[in-house]
Order: sequence, then structure tokens, then C-alpha cells
Amino acid sequence: MPAAHTLYKFLGPLVLLCPLLMPCTSQAGKEDWTLSTHYDGKRFYNSDGSDKHLGDVSRFIWTSLANEKPWPKWRENPPADPIAERVTSGLRATYINHATVLIQVAGLNILTDPVWSKRVSPVAFAGPKRVRAPGIPISDLPEIDLILISHNHYDHLDTQSLKAIRARQEQAPLIISGLGNQKLLRKLGYETAVELDWNESRTLGETTVHFVECQHRSGRGVFDQMKTLWGSFVLETPAGNLYFAGDTGYSPHFREQGERWGPFALTLLPIGAYEPRWFMKDVHLNPQEAVQAHLDLQSQQSLGIHFGVFQLTWEAIDEPAEDLASALTDQGLASDTFWVLEPGQGASLERRE
Repeated sequence: MPAAHTLYKFLGPLVLLCPLLMPCTSQAGKEDWTLSTHYDGKRFYNSDGSDKHLGDVSRFIWTSLANEKPWPKWRENPPADPIAERVTSGLRATYINHATVLIQVAGLNILTDPVWSKRVSPVAFAGPKRVRAPGIPISDLPEIDLILISHNHYDHLDTQSLKAIRARQEQAPLIISGLGNQKLLRKLGYETAVELDWNESRTLGETTVHFVECQHRSGRGVFDQMKTLWGSFVLETPAGNLYFAGDTGYSPHFREQGERWGPFALTLLPIGAYEPRWFMKDVHLNPQEAVQAHLDLQSQQSLGIHFGVFQLTWEAIDEPAEDLASALTDQGLASDTFWVLEPGQGASLERRE
């Protein structure tokens, strides 16, 4: 096997779970955050204690060489839908790619986990490479008011994309992430970057943003594993409550958040990067679990994210959408209950009483 291809395979799981290259990219240091059930003064934890270790990563890497299904080298996008400057009635969601969605609601333009880079990796010459272009170029975005960063893995906190977004606006968008990310985000030009613990919130206009628990992990280098906090977002808006999961495994947090914040007008739920289950179950939903999360959250409409752009795990490029369709049928749910949009495609919702 060519050395470059071996390195590509090696970096895929490391981007997701345990990056071991370029430890200088770590921005986390010792902080005096409040001790809690998920922070012991040195690192953060999932509520159920789930974690993976270097031996698990090694096993995944070497078994991936024989089990990963082939993806196309490139897939073209259909023409993108037009983008409004602002949406003041109801809400509109435009799927851009991976976990990047433009949410337009209550006069705000909100971006989730912006990634436009060619690769999601600590290095530019190797690592998971996109097979689809972002559905909307950064140059075609409206002015962005708020950016949500679920955690600091390379496919969710993309420094080059954040720099490009900042460079095109005179005023920096408000950017909200978990504890430990503020230093890096301010270095990128986001002077008002906010970091939150689980169950903390910030208000912008008529929208209140809550950072809430999910089951995942963090790390950009060998020295900062689990040193910054991961999470999901609940947005209270005049058009209804919204939920952005980021990256997460399935756990009781979905039902708890559905009971506290539901029903949700729209939930953004990951449906890709889930095989093999022995390795990915703790940190990534599969489509069946995504449908269960949709039900737990009391979601009126869901949108699938985190699939079909970067090959991070074993499943084929179209498998997430196919498995999602089967899971909806198994639960007796209509196919349009859970949108699967092409990059650049948008969909609108009016407020439901």
C-alpha cells in the first residue's frame, strides 16, 4: 500500500478521536473552571464514563484497511438554492456540507461548525479529503451573526474557514463554544468569543442559546485530549426551539433534553461516520439511533448532517441516507419527517403552535 494512502487511513480516526500530530495546535491550559460530574480539574468526562484508548484506535486503523467501503473520488453538487439576506418569519435551514448548516431565524444568520477546507486534518497534505464541494461558497454567505462550535475536532472547528469568515466581515460574529476553546477562537479574530459549560446560556436578540450535554470527546493534539468541553446547542427562538447536536453518541441526554426543551421545531442530527459500531457507538449516532433521538427530543422536523462529504469511517457514501430511510420505515414515520438535503439545498418551516 502506498505510504500516502496509509497515512490517509491513519489520520481519519485520529481526526475523530485521538489526534497525535502537531500537538502545538492545542490551546488548552490549566483553568479554574468549576468542578463538576464532568470536570475533575484536569479533564472533561462523559456522564457514563465512555472513552476510547490508543489500543482501540490501533485496532480500528488496521481493520479499516480491509473493511472500509470505497467512496467516489468526487461527486458534483446540484445547483444551490438562492440565499436570503435575512429571514424574519419562520425559519430556513440551508445544508452546506458535513455539520455546517446556515440557520436563518428571527432575523439572525447562524452557522453551525463551519468547514470549507479541502481536508479535515492537522496537516494540509494528508487526512480525510472532501469528495463534495461546500454547497455555498463563503463568498456567497450573508452576513453571519452567530457561529456555534460543538467541539474542537478538525472536522468541526476548522481554523481556516473561521479565518475566512472573519475576514469578510467588519464586525466579528458572536461565536459560542464549550469551555477551553475561547483562547483559540480569539486568536482567530473572534474577540467576543464566548465559552460555556453545560447548561449555561447566552442571548442574542430574541434568541437564547443554551450549551447542553452530549456524549462525545475533544482534542486537537496529543497534550489536550478531553481538555476542552464538547456539547450540543438548544436555541430558543420566536419560530420555536431548535437543536444542533454537533457530534454525539446515543445516551439518555436526548430524552432529558426533549423533556426539558421539547417539542423542537427543528433538530440537526448526525447520521454518518458510524461504522464499525464497536468503535463508533460511544461517540457517533447511526441512522437508527438518530431516528430514536428525533423521537426522544420530540422533534417536529429533523435534518440529517455529518455524512457524505469526508470519509471518516467504514460505511459507503450513500449508506447513511439508505439506513435512515429504513429506520424511518421501521418506526412508522414519513420519509419527509427527517430531511436529507443536498449541499446547497434549503428548506423552510413556519412556526407551529
